[in-house]
Amino acid sequence: MRLLTHNMLSSNIKGVEKGFPLRIEAEKVVEKPVEMNADFLRKMFEKVEWKAFLEASRSMGYTQLPEEVDSGMLESDEFLSRFHHALLELHLEEGALVCPETGRRFPVNKGIPNMLLHEDEV
Repeated sequence: MRLLTHNMLSSNIKGVEKGFPLRIEAEKVVEKPVEMNADFLRKMFEKVEWKAFLEASRSMGYTQLPEEVDSGMLESDEFLSRFHHALLELHLEEGALVCPETGRRFPVNKGIPNMLLHEDEV
């Protein structure tokens, strides 16, 4: 699972008001090279919730992103390269996503998050 996907997921358990961002418990992270597309990155930058993205990347062992960002940084090849790497090349292969409100763990196996709810959670 890429961090691009993680930034769009939330816990949909009945009664949960704060289901985003899901905390990542990484057991296995792999890097899969992807060709960089600067235009795509610039468009996605506006949609990414930076604080959640930063925390997720750090939980996967990547610490090369700045705490604070602004759209002017999109002119920097170095920033784009780091953003690209974290957003698209880091993959959570094994681990879990954890609801910030309930602590419910959603397993991630072979890069696929299982977000299915139990009957009593719907």
